[in-house]
Amino acid sequence: MKLSFSAADEQFREEIAGWLRDNLCGEFEEIRFRGGPGDEHMYVEERKAWEARMHRGGWTCIGWPREYGGRAASIEQQVIFNEEYARAGGPGRMGHIGETLTGPTLIAFGSQEQKQRYLPGILRGEELWCQGYSEPNAGSDLANVKTRARFDEDSQQWQISGQKVWTSLAHESQYCFVLARTDPDSVGHKGLGFFLVAMDQPGVEVRPIEQLTGTSEFNEVFFDEAVCSAQDIVGLPGEGWKVAMGLLGFERGVSTLGQQMLFQNEFDEIIRVARENGAAQDPAIRQRIADAHVGLRIMRFNSMRMLSGGGDDGSLQKEAMIYKLYWATWHRNLGKLAMDILGAESEILDAGPYELNRLQSMYLFTRSDTIYGGTNQIQRNIIAERALGMPREPRG
Repeated sequence: MKLSFSAADEQFREEIAGWLRDNLCGEFEEIRFRGGPGDEHMYVEERKAWEARMHRGGWTCIGWPREYGGRAASIEQQVIFNEEYARAGGPGRMGHIGETLTGPTLIAFGSQEQKQRYLPGILRGEELWCQGYSEPNAGSDLANVKTRARFDEDSQQWQISGQKVWTSLAHESQYCFVLARTDPDSVGHKGLGFFLVAMDQPGVEVRPIEQLTGTSEFNEVFFDEAVCSAQDIVGLPGEGWKVAMGLLGFERGVSTLGQQMLFQNEFDEIIRVARENGAAQDPAIRQRIADAHVGLRIMRFNSMRMLSGGGDDGSLQKEAMIYKLYWATWHRNLGKLAMDILGAESEILDAGPYELNRLQSMYLFTRSDTIYGGTNQIQRNIIAERALGMPREPRG
């Protein structure tokens, strides 16, 4: 694992820092430090415009190969990019699912036709994607998906029916990658397909799910014989699990650096408030701030360690399996720290509609961190069984 940067890397740092200084201003000044977890509903159109500005500057999809429009940036350069983006107060990315999940998955597993059709829209920041994995009975147990895909010989199209849930930004997305069962008699991880589905079509219904924060950046999505062409399955029928696991490898990969950028912004805001209201004078609070800083640094170092051994197909070292459990617990504790620094008054609001400040929204959002994307309990099973090779948990 490399923790230092070469002269060329530092020159890259100066380039991105200078571009952000010259561009994240004026019409984009108001979106600095906005759009993170619990705040994703804010400044949506402005953040879409920011995606277009980043593309024109050559700063979208920098880790992609050059042949697909990226910069082929090294891991070190991608770390630098995220560090400088955080330092400049770059807003939460509207296109992050396409850039960090869909794109790398298509580059690794997709056909040439799929790459030509879908990658340019992601690169330009014009076509947004959402993730169709979780279902009411298939959350942490992803292999229990019931959404089905049937191939219609007459139309030469796949017809997809079922329900997905917790689908972030589905209401803003043009496309969804959907894990569905191609073999109705199959169980578990067998008999699945990975589909690229247009959201703007008959047979797709998006219903917002309102959260504790009063916002609804994620949704239920219902598919009622929604269609995609025969060319819009990634891999072969029955290979969906392999593709889905590759994508989750990318989710535990470079995209973690963008997530940590948002965490750093929240942490910096907490320190600012603590200094401003005097909470930083409390030795116990100072110790908790120090612990949070150490935890964030450990998170970064482990990310660089696991990325150093990653593959182009999303495969990662075993160290990557601790990441979700670690950051979810750390972020939940950061939310508690934020509320303790804000003081007891921050826990009481007069009446609805409630207007939450940035840290109140963050605190409420963090209550879900140890649940979505695989609960802490499931994560411990994964670490035990897949990383440590321990026997599977007995099942009834």
